[in-house]
Amino acid sequence: MLSALIALPALGALVVALLPKGRDELAKQIGLGVALLVLVFGVTLAAGWDTGSTARYQFAETYWWIKDFGVHWAVGLDGMALVLVLLSLILVPLVMLASWTAADRYGGAFEEVAAARAEQAKAAEEAGKPGKTPFGVVGSRSAKTYFALILLMESMMIGVFAATDVFLFYVFFEAILIPVYFLVGLFGGPQRSYAAVKFLLYSLFGGLLMLVAVIGLYVVADKNTFLITELTGVNIDPATAKWLFLGFFIAFAIKAPMFPVHTWLPDTAAQAPAGALVLIVGVLDKIGTYGMIRFCLELFPGASKWATPVVIVFAVISIVYGAVLAIGQVDLKRLIAYTSISHFGFIVLGIFAMTSMAQSGAILYMVNHGFSTGALFLAAGYLIVRRGSARIDAYGGVQKVAPLLAGTFLIAGLSALSLPGLSTFVSEFMVLVGTFTRYQVAAIIAVSGIVLAALYVLWAYQRIAGGPAAEAISRKGAFPDLSRRELAAIGPILAVIVLLGFFPGPIVNVINPTVEHTLSVVDMHDPEPTVAEAPGGQP
Repeated sequence: MLSALIALPALGALVVALLPKGRDELAKQIGLGVALLVLVFGVTLAAGWDTGSTARYQFAETYWWIKDFGVHWAVGLDGMALVLVLLSLILVPLVMLASWTAADRYGGAFEEVAAARAEQAKAAEEAGKPGKTPFGVVGSRSAKTYFALILLMESMMIGVFAATDVFLFYVFFEAILIPVYFLVGLFGGPQRSYAAVKFLLYSLFGGLLMLVAVIGLYVVADKNTFLITELTGVNIDPATAKWLFLGFFIAFAIKAPMFPVHTWLPDTAAQAPAGALVLIVGVLDKIGTYGMIRFCLELFPGASKWATPVVIVFAVISIVYGAVLAIGQVDLKRLIAYTSISHFGFIVLGIFAMTSMAQSGAILYMVNHGFSTGALFLAAGYLIVRRGSARIDAYGGVQKVAPLLAGTFLIAGLSALSLPGLSTFVSEFMVLVGTFTRYQVAAIIAVSGIVLAALYVLWAYQRIAGGPAAEAISRKGAFPDLSRRELAAIGPILAVIVLLGFFPGPIVNVINPTVEHTLSVVDMHDPEPTVAEAPGGQP
């Protein structure tokens, strides 16, 4: 069933891609229908999850793929992989619904993109090659290509979280770059080519480092297999293990993204369409932090403990650095991108604090950040489509003319600053408390990220939604409020944010066995609580 879950969106992508030219509406209907079918299939699969099972992976399948090299088609889910797969399945149909019109599918200011591509089309027509522009123009092929790429990306996301063979994971890890590159390159803003190439170069560099580490792991393990279950606990020379750890970790740090290998994200965010960004930042980036737990900690426990002090330092830098730079941004999507760098710092901090509470909080943070950032990027996309600009100073007074849109942006923003009662607060609190029991200084410095988050979120909301309405916004009919379709896309995400803010227990119960297994492999235990003594010597 898990293999079928991976294959279904890929087959849907093929069907959409093969539709005749000009069948825009049919492409969107089939794409959304397939995404909803995959969601129902995935929820049905998750309903069979056995919380009392002691198996390392559930729904496991293992078949030979390349027998001579010990490569298997091996898939399975533990608690961490299950919640990340469900995150992917929920966001994809909502992204499709939010990307229903041509304007929603293009990054940057749609008017600028449309004008530039119309000029390309005119030049091509004068050259006797109508429609043969480098990336195509806004037209009938847009929806078909966009929805096919989203479905292909969904298939890769499920595969990368489900793979239990290191080589198979690497294949999905690299293959997912293809749909993302074309989503940015075909549907991005005016600087889309630069952003797409930069994303690809960073990702390929990390992927090549990981490939060297994968081959090295296969050689030094000497077990003729890439199965994670067989490689966990293998005795590797400590010096060699450190080099292999670095090969994996740098690749995951780039994907996360983590300071100082984060610079691809702000450029990609500024140019990519909002719908694609929901998946890039909400799900794709989680591959990095997921990989740190699944591969770095489990395969190289000694090297992970050796690297922990340095990783903790970089995680704290990411928290503060991302928050400070977010405050100074004038582009709305770049601002959200820098907030994500700060939030990923919290996730990495929780992973390498290596306490049960911090690591459970980090995995929960992956899920909560996906929904929080997803809502922020969708709200930002709705704003940009209406105003034709991503610059924050182009707005003002939105809450007067579009109160529903302003309200959704505010709720998503409050989630990003970890307001109690919203989902991100729970995970951030768990990370900080769990970290404090082992790394007090790091936790204290990380708390500044919460203060800075309040500053960049509330200031951005004040400039966008507060104050007098700009003439281009206040003009009658120029800035409509959310439509029913747009509300149907962002509403469920906001509902989940509130629900998980009050009832995170079911997800925590699913991910706790993964945390317990990981910490046992690394041989780390929660610090013993200290008991203060009274002056008389009594505790």
